[in-house]
Amino acid sequence: MTAYPGPMPRRSPILPAYRRAGEAAAAAADVEPGVGVPMDPTSAAFFDVDNTIMRGASIFHFAVGLARRKFFNMHQIVDFGRRQVKFVLSGSEDLEDMASATASALSFVKDRRVDELVDLGERIFSEEMSDKLIPGTLALAQGHLDAGQRVWLVTATPVELATIIAKDLGLTGALGTVAEVRNGVYTGRLVGAPLHGLAKAEAVRAIADREGLDLDRCSAYSDSANDIPMLSLVGHPFAINPDPLLRAHARANDWPIRDFRRREKVRRIAVPALAGGVGIGLGISAGFAVGRLVRR
Repeated sequence: MTAYPGPMPRRSPILPAYRRAGEAAAAAADVEPGVGVPMDPTSAAFFDVDNTIMRGASIFHFAVGLARRKFFNMHQIVDFGRRQVKFVLSGSEDLEDMASATASALSFVKDRRVDELVDLGERIFSEEMSDKLIPGTLALAQGHLDAGQRVWLVTATPVELATIIAKDLGLTGALGTVAEVRNGVYTGRLVGAPLHGLAKAEAVRAIADREGLDLDRCSAYSDSANDIPMLSLVGHPFAINPDPLLRAHARANDWPIRDFRRREKVRRIAVPALAGGVGIGLGISAGFAVGRLVRR
């Protein structure tokens, strides 16, 4: 494993929040029914979602879908998108920046029922997000499944949405940001911090302890330098569609680099909605079909 070379957060209170977020994500992560006992029980693969397995920010696509269904107004989504883009592009681990991003993300679910958001999430993913999947990355995930390994999504996206994506693709499960729930209703508070940066590494460490994984035998995939802590935790890190900082770090540490963006620069066009539980194969087929239509 490669030691993470970046600076640790300056403010010590953030570390317990990261740890709590990671532990909460692992505790909330259920193995999808039907996955079964893996043939290779001590090895797994961990995939970031945004710009790794899906083009763009999954939470933003979800928010757009909610807005189209009159869940909230367009002014709210513009403000939400502005804050999220600022947070993600800054790569900041500052508590104030994280608090701002968290507040904007939670503002649209406070006092809403979990089952309502899950139902909407399933429909929005099927109708408006499945065409944004990246076939090249899905093929890598399928390779791990074919080898009898577990495959987990690890993302700052709310765990409910991350689980919907994992279930639809036939993956083992998902580690995502955990929001506090009381009596089936969101309180507007998080458990710990968003699952971002160091929190992702804590989540992977926690799920590895729970599932008996050997991290030296595990793989991880991401596009962002923010995920260097997670990538450095495993024996086989991969940079997927990497940002400039991650590309430089991957080259310096001889990490494999895969860039699917040239193949995936496609226009927003309609594709048939994926039915629930169709798995990763149809996701790959749909992505390639979109690419062929555009190239004609």
